[in-house]
Amino acid sequence: MREYKQTVAALVASAMEGLDAAAIESMLEVPPNAEMGDLSLPCFKLSKALRQSPQQIAERLASSLPQHPSIAETKAVSGYFNVFLDKRSFAADVLRAVERDGERFGASELGKGKTIVIDFSSPNIAKPFHVGHLRSTVIGNALYRIHRFLGFDCVGINHLGDWGTQFGKLITAYKLWGDERQVEEGEIEELMRLYVKFHDEAEARPELEDDARAWFVKLEQGDEESLRLWRWFKEISYKEFNRIYGLLGVTFDSDAGESFYNDKMGAVVDELKEKGLLEEDQGAYLVRLDEYNMAPALILKKDGGTLYHTRDIAAALYRKKTYDFDKAIYVTDYAQNLHFAQWFKVIELMGYDWAKRLVHVAFGRVSLEGVRFATRKGNVVLLEDLLRQSIDKTREIIDSKNPSLENKDEVALQVGVGAVIFNDLSNNRIKDISFSWKDVLNFEGESGPYVQYTYARARSVLRKAEAAGGGPAPSVAEIDAALLANAEAQQVLKELAAFPDKVMQAMEKLEPSVVSRHLIDIAQSFNRFYHECPILVDDPGLRAARLALVRSMCTVLRTGMSLIGMQSPERI
Repeated sequence: MREYKQTVAALVASAMEGLDAAAIESMLEVPPNAEMGDLSLPCFKLSKALRQSPQQIAERLASSLPQHPSIAETKAVSGYFNVFLDKRSFAADVLRAVERDGERFGASELGKGKTIVIDFSSPNIAKPFHVGHLRSTVIGNALYRIHRFLGFDCVGINHLGDWGTQFGKLITAYKLWGDERQVEEGEIEELMRLYVKFHDEAEARPELEDDARAWFVKLEQGDEESLRLWRWFKEISYKEFNRIYGLLGVTFDSDAGESFYNDKMGAVVDELKEKGLLEEDQGAYLVRLDEYNMAPALILKKDGGTLYHTRDIAAALYRKKTYDFDKAIYVTDYAQNLHFAQWFKVIELMGYDWAKRLVHVAFGRVSLEGVRFATRKGNVVLLEDLLRQSIDKTREIIDSKNPSLENKDEVALQVGVGAVIFNDLSNNRIKDISFSWKDVLNFEGESGPYVQYTYARARSVLRKAEAAGGGPAPSVAEIDAALLANAEAQQVLKELAAFPDKVMQAMEKLEPSVVSRHLIDIAQSFNRFYHECPILVDDPGLRAARLALVRSMCTVLRTGMSLIGMQSPERI
């Protein structure tokens, strides 16, 4: 609707002296129902500047607005200036734009020449990929796709947790209770068992924590046995991670994890010292942030070991030098808000003005019936188990409802995985989620399968039309757009017209759910149209117009699903 807002804003500014078109455009709203118009300008904010009541301003605009072919009627109602668009022109404009741009409808060159680094997913090596990791993965993947769609050069980074004291714990556990054959056979589940056992045993034997710290120091110092086990654990983990990323359709441009920066942290420590920011405190080194109402950022432990702050600062410096990013986005849960605020501030204190381009995209936590996931306690729901169950359930539904479908396994994969992705991305990202098998595997209502089924239904209509001898859906130039003036068709057109704005909002707010929720709006409006307006009718003109609308809806729905990482099956 942006082009229409611009048109109306320009007309309003020309009709009433003292009004700025850009300001008017920002005030224009889309009314909640069509009876109130297609666009509406609340005149309350203008009342003081123009020294008239809101209703008087609305009436002046309704009587003096210049005529325009896109506008059919204007009304002044209770201080609102309501604009009714010409239905025929609107239908033709929307369909023409979708036809012209195809799957690039809604795309732009806004980000041309700008690089966005997105750090997401980032699971810990030697720990299972559980449901708690899903949010960072799918939110980050959607933000990557949305930014790329808007012209940005994107660098997706999987900052793997492949360094730290947890490896000292795992090495200790393996040395005490591990078996090479069992690890090879059990893979990451066996590593998790050893990790959980370490924490269970350490509660009664605290000295195990000292052993773990000693092993990690050996690892940092390049001890060959430590490095051998560490590399082995990494290989096992990569195997599982890549299998899950394959199911989700997620890829990365870099998987440089924490260990990649091991030889780069000395320079960070030196620079902090040179700039007078590093302070010794009982053998440890930190940057004080008291005047910013934050706890100190710990840089080096007493034993000389590095911490997350150290590694994150080193990574940011490396990424700025390597990619010269315009913005660096970090997708993690809100429990890390303080951590990111601390090291962002340290970057700023180091004198780097690009610190303001570091953005923490926080999201709500996932719990299991109110209890937070914790690998060390063993209370996790493995993500692969969830995906497999969703795929299996989808296959059962297909077997019962469409047993003759040729590519059942492929469709079950697309719909089952799509259900899991959409279930997460349909929620506002900052919202906490209590994991429920019932909710995730509920394919009814406002779900991913509902959107995918709507797409498949529409594609079926187009295939039937072509098989009946009508050929592909006609071009916009061949139809009478006035035949799409009814309320159901107009609502579909409005949802399609709003799609570019929704994509832009998702980028600006760093909120993929804006796109997800809009896909539901498109699907619901189309299904109402489908039930109320028969498409394959005998009247060739009406049939052609409605098929053109169906084709455009398919194009936009497919694009939207792609932006959030979902597949669009042709048949279900």
